[in-house]
Amino acid sequence: MKNYANGSEIPIGLGMALAQNLEAMNYFSSLNNEQKQNVIEQTHTIGSKEEMQQFVSAIAERNSIT
Repeated sequence: MKNYANGSEIPIGLGMALAQNLEAMNYFSSLNNEQKQNVIEQTHTIGSKEEMQQFVSAIAERNSIT
């Protein structure tokens, strides 16, 4: 399994969804590499653009709660 969090490359679908949600992008950027990898691994079961956008929105919502 590729470890995206150690480099500058993340899956394209996640990257595009994060680019459309500044709050989620800022939160993702603040994570350490292990946390980023955990988020990336959660995206492997996502099958559509809409699901990815919902996932990224949930990241932003979780961040605003904590």
